[in-house]
Amino acid sequence: MNIKEASLKTGVSVAAIRYYEKEGLIPSIDRSEAGNRIIDERILRRIRFVIQMRSVGMSIENLRRYSQLFDAQEDNTAEQIALLKEQLDVMAEKRDDLQAAIDHLTYKLAHFEDHMRPSEDELRALERQHPVKNDH
Repeated sequence: MNIKEASLKTGVSVAAIRYYEKEGLIPSIDRSEAGNRIIDERILRRIRFVIQMRSVGMSIENLRRYSQLFDAQEDNTAEQIALLKEQLDVMAEKRDDLQAAIDHLTYKLAHFEDHMRPSEDELRALERQHPVKNDH
């Protein structure tokens, strides 16, 4: 199939497929005698892998490294696993940060009257003591 068909099949823009190839995220794509890209199932699967890894936040640099390790002749399983674990750690940290923010907001909502309202009343009193400056 050509690049436009591959774009429709994967949901990835033609420009992104070209970028993936240029950046070494997918292997070089074979070309027809006319110079058009010929995309087969192997390339489609690699594009889908890039989509998946980018959706979990893997950096272009780490994704390029993973692809190089995969494409190498030697067995790089340990390094590939290390990159995936590194990304999992990044995602877990983001999840933990998000959960902490959710917990904080949940607390504030549950304790609005006994926590937020008194705190806001104190801040309003401080604001009233502060002279208003007209910077215009």
